[in-house]
Amino acid sequence: MAKQINVVLPDLGEGTDKVLEATVSGWAAETGAAVKEGDDLLEIVTDKASFVVPSPVSGILSEQCVQEDDAVKVGDLIAVITVE
Repeated sequence: MAKQINVVLPDLGEGTDKVLEATVSGWAAETGAAVKEGDDLLEIVTDKASFVVPSPVSGILSEQCVQEDDAVKVGDLIAVITVE
């Protein structure tokens, strides 16, 4: 039975470089695409650096919950992945 996994923006960076808010710069995976755990999902940018957010599980990217140029915060829902 398929299960949906909510993917949230994880804590990125450490110390003074800790990311609290970022901007989505683009998706590496399209809706409906098969992704493996660790595959790049999307890229975010801050005023100091850019980060790639990896998929936490293997499955199908069933929903992109944020779009390019959206502002996101740690803990925000960014995607939904369906796993078997």
